[in-house]
This record gives sequence, structure tokens and C-alpha cells, in this order.
Amino acid sequence: MKQEAADPYGMIMDAIVTQALPPSQKVSENILSETFGISRAMARNMMERLAAQHFLVTLSPRITQVAPLTLLEIRQNFMLRRMLLPEIIAGASKVDFDKITALNKKISSLLPFKDDETALELLKVNKELNLTLCEPIGYPLMIDWVRQLEDTAMRIYWLYIKTKEAFPYSSDQQSTIIDVMRTDDRKRIHACINDMIVQTEERVLDAVFQNKQFYTQDLIV
Repeated sequence: MKQEAADPYGMIMDAIVTQALPPSQKVSENILSETFGISRAMARNMMERLAAQHFLVTLSPRITQVAPLTLLEIRQNFMLRRMLLPEIIAGASKVDFDKITALNKKISSLLPFKDDETALELLKVNKELNLTLCEPIGYPLMIDWVRQLEDTAMRIYWLYIKTKEAFPYSSDQQSTIIDVMRTDDRKRIHACINDMIVQTEERVLDAVFQNKQFYTQDLIV
């Protein structure tokens, strides 16, 4: 009997984000079990969970694949984040400024990144910072939506990282958001978050359009 990995979900998501499991690649219980050293029962559980979150898609009872990553998915992700994040973050109370400041310092320490491992860690810390900004809103279902959007954003940012060898925004920009949040001015916070998302979308889409390797349905680096 296989000894289960400590975090099989995290390992599989890392592989999806970094395209070790590229968009539209076929997956199965056997493939996940062999690749990640987990039991078939655990692999089945992970497939069900990832399918429910739309990171895997089931085409037929016998065919499941990694969810595609296209311009449509990118635009939808940014649109939903523009709709949700400014409202959630502006409406949050009792923000843990010590934690978000520490996370932002960690982001700064990881820049510029030198390898894929550091780049992935950077994405994870950035996700944690964004979730920390949202969690005080106090609605678990809404936080689940944000977490799923942030996981997809990691897939999107990975495209930018691999093509531009840079992160789509700086820790200084995050510092600006933190400073604005300290004012407790909901209108300014909303505008600041929205502007940052819009600017990041423009950078990412420019990176996609400037690379011929992305002139396919799936954006694979």
C-alpha cells in the first residue's frame, strides 16, 4: 500500500500551474498515481476535486484532461477578479497588516527570481497575500471563489513569467495597496485594486500577443 504524499492536491496543482501537466493533457487515476506517488483511491479523489474546481475537465467517462488555458479563460479570470476583488477587499475589516506586510517583504526578497522553483514560490506567496486581504470579509463561499480565481491566476501569471522572465507587478505596487488600505477609504481602496488588476491584465495580454508560440488555442510555454 502506498504511503500518501503530505499534500497531493498541492503537488498536482503545482504541476498544472507550471505546465508539468500542460493544458489539455489527458490524465487518469493511473497517471496521477504513478506521477505523484499516490494511491489510485487518492488519485480518484483528487480528480473529482479538481474537476469540481474546473482545473480538470471530463470529456467522457473514459477521458479527463487538464483544463484548457486560452485567451477566453484569461479574459474571464480578469473580468471576475475585477468584479469581486475590489468589492471584497474594500469591504474587508480588521485586516492583518502585520501579516500582509511580512508577505509583501517575502515577495520582495524573491524578486528577481532565478529559477522555476523560486518563481512558483513567488506565485504562492502572492496568492496567500491576496487571500489574506480578502479573508476578513467573513464569507467562506466567497473566499472559496477567490481561491479558485487566484489558482487560475497562477496559471496565467506562469505564462508571463516564462515569456518575460519577470513578475507581472512589483512588491512596490503591493506596498501602495497596503498604504491605501491603511487609510480605510473604501472608495480609494476599490479604485486602487481595480487599477492594479487592469494594468496586470494589459501586461499579460501584451505578453501573449507578442509571442508566436501562443498562436494556438491552448497557451503552452
